[in-house]
Amino acid sequence: MTNALVPLRWYAGLAVVFFGLLPATMVTLLVARGNTPSAVGFLLIGGIPLVLAAVVFAVRGMLGAAEPEVAARRLNLSMALVAGADVLLLGGNALIRMAS
Repeated sequence: MTNALVPLRWYAGLAVVFFGLLPATMVTLLVARGNTPSAVGFLLIGGIPLVLAAVVFAVRGMLGAAEPEVAARRLNLSMALVAGADVLLLGGNALIRMAS
């Protein structure tokens, strides 16, 4: 019997890094340099806490859970939070840039 939690841990960790931390950092650098409209900075107010919550749930899912169901739920929640942060940060950035 294979452990389905091992690949989920890898995918959740990669999702948090590549789809959570890197886009948030890139949008933050764009706002800090002034290369975007000023309204894009307001997206960081909602996006950064989502990414930080995703990091917390991913770490708790990878390290802390003794039961596989609890770990899987935390890892799935972290990937959902990353997806929400991407929609907010990247989609909002694109919509604001198209409108201005």
